[in-house]
Amino acid sequence: ESMQAFWDIEEVQAKAFQLLASFVREKSALPYLLRFTELISFAMKTHVDSLKLQVDGYSLLLEILSQALEQDVVMALGENVASSLLESVRKHAENEELLLLACTLLMMMSASEVAAENLRKVGVIPDLLSVLTNFLHNEKICLSGCGVLWSLAVSENNVDQALLRCAVPVTSAILQEHLQNGTVTESACLALWALSLQGCLTEDDYEPTTALLLDALRMNPERPALVKNACLALASLLRLSEISALRFITDSKGSGINLINDAYHLHLDDLEVVESICLLINEMVQYDEVVMDMLSQKMEELLSEIKSHVPSS
Repeated sequence: ESMQAFWDIEEVQAKAFQLLASFVREKSALPYLLRFTELISFAMKTHVDSLKLQVDGYSLLLEILSQALEQDVVMALGENVASSLLESVRKHAENEELLLLACTLLMMMSASEVAAENLRKVGVIPDLLSVLTNFLHNEKICLSGCGVLWSLAVSENNVDQALLRCAVPVTSAILQEHLQNGTVTESACLALWALSLQGCLTEDDYEPTTALLLDALRMNPERPALVKNACLALASLLRLSEISALRFITDSKGSGINLINDAYHLHLDDLEVVESICLLINEMVQYDEVVMDMLSQKMEELLSEIKSHVPSS
């Protein structure tokens, strides 16, 4: 009641945030806290010039959403909340601390189809791409941003293909920048896979993206989720174009065939990784030149090994 009665007084809203924050860790308080999400976001919108209130508001919403996830409570934040958060991002577009909190919250929100749709409605993609471009060096911002792009790209209600095409060079730049960070690379590979499935890559993207994905495999062979994501993205690219297939076998740093051979032997007990490798091989055999290269490298031995070890493949 005090929040609603004194919207225009920043100190009242700040004290309300503090009071709410003191209850966040009490599991029994969650049903009550969920009712405050719109009030919190409205207070942030009303006092959008106050950096401290924005940071405190984001932190509070993150705590509430984290508690909801821990307790398996569905929490789909509405369009008004999404609009308020985006206004805050635009107002404080240079503040790295706030943008990190914002991207983390957006990633958590986008896991809900309803919330993802609300983010799309308020126009989150251009602003997100701007943040990622300006803070390419920040691993945590890039990790969260790729997670949001993945959620938006795989959405059944996706109507933003033209906007998502703009995400391809940004995601590629993230992958290039953070190749040695397995967690970020894993997320970027997943985003590129989703973007390729949605037809967001152009012919000019096929070869450099294939090379980047091969570098990701080369530098992070021990990470099963990354290997799976990279193989799925490569399979999608090979399905789209022979250009990708030829780059896959002629890459100057080494053939992709050797990489997937090594990846299989590292992760032969991980069914999801093996299945992604099989999907990639299935796309490889579309092209005569690739088949010739597979035969020259005695890849039939690998196929026999996979078939005997994982009959379902």
